[in-house]
Amino acid sequence: MDFYNVKNALLIGFFMAFMIGPVFFMLIKTSILKGARAAIAFDLGVILGDITFILLAYYGSRSLLEKIKDDSRLFFIGGLVLIIYGLITYFDKENKKQALETSKLVAVSIKNNYLKLFVKGFFLNFINIGVLTFWLGAVLVIGPSLDMNRIAIFSYFGFIILGYFFTDLVKIFLAKKLKDKMTPALVFRIKRIMGIILIVCGVFLMLKGFIPNEQFNHFIN
Repeated sequence: MDFYNVKNALLIGFFMAFMIGPVFFMLIKTSILKGARAAIAFDLGVILGDITFILLAYYGSRSLLEKIKDDSRLFFIGGLVLIIYGLITYFDKENKKQALETSKLVAVSIKNNYLKLFVKGFFLNFINIGVLTFWLGAVLVIGPSLDMNRIAIFSYFGFIILGYFFTDLVKIFLAKKLKDKMTPALVFRIKRIMGIILIVCGVFLMLKGFIPNEQFNHFIN
């Protein structure tokens, strides 16, 4: 992989770490209530869930990718998935209660069970069908751009996970400071910004499928 792809993968991981959802709030709460080690154990479970979804998305769609890797409709499908995910992120109201609870947390001493936290992180992520949808869209777009090279694809997603994990580490160690900043208004503002970013990315992917590369590059520049 070249530096350009590594940089892009790390940036995707960075932005993913700020996607507002159940995992985001549970990570912050775990760090505040149980400490950094407990939050890292929880986060490793979340990452295992992501890796599982990536494998499911890749092997589940591999035959489809081989058939349509040169088809412009692939970008339309991937863009549509991102737009739908962005709309869900923008309009989701389930995070309101979690945001209020997170902003009112009081640190208490709790005995930690790291294995239990690891399993909890895995299942909290794994039961979220939206995460699978996101990874499926990512595989549909990234796979053909890397010529369906298995090593390149898994390396790319490996750097995404790496960027995601290191950003989460920063969030974990700054959790107590984040708690004071995590007002419901700020949480919803961040969530809506991320939703808009996903929608815009989806629109650009759709356009790329129907506009020749030279015209598309001229358009975005």
